[in-house]
Amino acid sequence: MTASVTEAAKANSQLDADAGKITVKATEGKGTMKAGRWDSEQKKMVIVDVAIPEPGPNQFLVKIASASFIESNTKSTLGHEGAGYIEKIHPSVEDKGFKVGDEIGFLYIIGCCFKCEGCQIHNLHCETGKQLLQGFTTDGFFAEYAVVEEPNCIKLPENMDVKTASPVFCAGITAFHAVDSSELNEGDWLAVVGAGGLGQLATQIGKAAGYKVVALDINDATLEVAKKLGADAVFNSRSNKEYVEELKKLTNGGAKAACVFSNADAAYAGIPPILRLGGVMMVIGLPHNNLSISSMDLALGKYKVKSESTSIPQRMKKAVDFLAKHNIQPEVQHRKLDDLNDMVTEMRDGRATKRMLVNF
Repeated sequence: MTASVTEAAKANSQLDADAGKITVKATEGKGTMKAGRWDSEQKKMVIVDVAIPEPGPNQFLVKIASASFIESNTKSTLGHEGAGYIEKIHPSVEDKGFKVGDEIGFLYIIGCCFKCEGCQIHNLHCETGKQLLQGFTTDGFFAEYAVVEEPNCIKLPENMDVKTASPVFCAGITAFHAVDSSELNEGDWLAVVGAGGLGQLATQIGKAAGYKVVALDINDATLEVAKKLGADAVFNSRSNKEYVEELKKLTNGGAKAACVFSNADAAYAGIPPILRLGGVMMVIGLPHNNLSISSMDLALGKYKVKSESTSIPQRMKKAVDFLAKHNIQPEVQHRKLDDLNDMVTEMRDGRATKRMLVNF
């Protein structure tokens, strides 16, 4: 939703204390929709009725088909990965090659506002480095409808199912960028550290690119999924005390690159021992603490450190085309909007072995 819609929702909200349900009066003629939001007072997700937004300049109104989970403590609508059908097109973008009914996926960052205001806070730049990106959307995609920026959208390839495509538009693109930037050649060993949703996608991407993949995690269930998806070997770094020696023997001296999707300090601390000389550590997972890296190791060329992310819309097509070409599908659990609190619990308890998404 746009900020103006969000403010309007705040102004028109009514709280049913008994039901714990928020109802927002719709703008006349637009109707209401269901959306999932975090209630900081109740400390749980609530399903709310809010006004269906109208697309502004450079925007589409999208009927959401699937949206994937991200945990947050904000009062905004959650869900940061989305795919759906174009419902309405603002006149300013009628000539951009999209039409009503198109199945699209979209990034959650706002496209360039062309005003260069406030963006220094986020320090985000577009492809030319001359315009600045505005930052992140105030509302997500756990709603029946959402407005999205045209530059952030791409038509889904024919073999990409809109009902399962949402994880591509953060997890899939991020995993592709991580593997693609790892400086590997065909036959090289890639270590995927953290075999959850992103790690499972990276495993498939690595195999499709012709690399050998070893997956590491402390959860046997996620490792089993990685193995099923093509990992050449898997190691439980908690239960197997000899995993470093076994991995180095398997890879003839260590992995050429390690993509770290875990946010655990221990995961990053375990990377230098499994890399071969001159290997690449890809920083993807974001730990709460700053990384502890030996400057001497870097100076001596023992390994190098790089990072990747979802990045800017201009890099999206290469990733989406690769995933579609190789039919790389995220391992997902299909859920309903009413399941949001169960999803939060499963993530916090470490019981989620696949990407959880909401279908509408």
